[in-house]
Amino acid sequence: MSTSIHVVLLASAICSVWAQPKTGQPRVPRVGYLTGGEAPDVARIVPIAPTSGDSRDLRDVAVYKATRAFEGSARWALAQSDNDVSTAGILKAYSCSLGVALTRDDAPLLTALITKATVDGTAAFNRLKKLNEQRKRPFLVVEGAICLPRPSGLEGNPDYPSGHTTFGWEVGLILAEIAPDAATAILSRARAYGESRVVCGVHNVSAVEAGVMTATAVVAALHGSAAFRTDLDTARSEFAQLRASSSDKPLACPLEAETLSRNPY
Repeated sequence: MSTSIHVVLLASAICSVWAQPKTGQPRVPRVGYLTGGEAPDVARIVPIAPTSGDSRDLRDVAVYKATRAFEGSARWALAQSDNDVSTAGILKAYSCSLGVALTRDDAPLLTALITKATVDGTAAFNRLKKLNEQRKRPFLVVEGAICLPRPSGLEGNPDYPSGHTTFGWEVGLILAEIAPDAATAILSRARAYGESRVVCGVHNVSAVEAGVMTATAVVAALHGSAAFRTDLDTARSEFAQLRASSSDKPLACPLEAETLSRNPY
C-alpha cells in the first residue's frame, strides 16, 4: 500500500473504532512505532472522565454554553476547518505556524512519519474511549449549535478523550522538534486545534485536556523507538530543504493570527 493511500485511510479512521462497522468491512492493517510494553498505559496517566454533576462536568457544561456564542464567527469557521484530520488537513492547519505551505507530495518523509506515529496515538485514545464510553458529547446533553451538520456522525462516539486533539497535539509536538525555532507558534496552534473542538461544540474541555495528556504520553514513549528517532531526523532534513527552497516567499497569515489572538474560553 502506498504512503498516500495509507495516510488517507488512517485519517478517515482517526476519530475511533467506534465509527467503524463491526462486520462486513475489512480493517486496514496499521502498524505504529510502539509494540507490546513500549506503549504507555494511558489509563494510568489520564484521569477518568467526569461524572454528571461533579466539578469538572459543571465546568464542561458552562464552557459549552458560553462558547455557543461563536456561531458564525471567524473562530467558528476555523473550528470547521480544523475538523479535517486528513494529513492534508493537518499540514494545512500548521502551515502558518511553520511558515511553509506543506503537502503530502512535497514532504513524503514527514507524511510517513506522521502517519506511522499517529497510529500509536489512535490506539491510545481508542483505549481510553472504551474505558469512558459513558461520557456523552456535550451537544447530546445540552441543546446548542455545533459547527458540523446534524447528524454529525459523532453521536455514537464517546466524548472522552478527544481524538482530534490527540492527533493535533501529537503532530504539533513532532513538528516542534522538526522546526524548533518555530516551536512556540506550532504549539500555540496545536492548543488552538484542540480548542476548536470546544468551539465547534463536539467535545467538552475535559476531553480536550485528556487528548493533550494522551498525545504527550505517546510522544514521550515514541522517543524510546530508534526507528522513530531515525525517521524524525530524516523528516527534519527534508523540512529544512523545503524551508530553504521557499525562503523567498515566506507564508504570512494575518487573519489566522488575529483569529487565534484571543482565547475562546
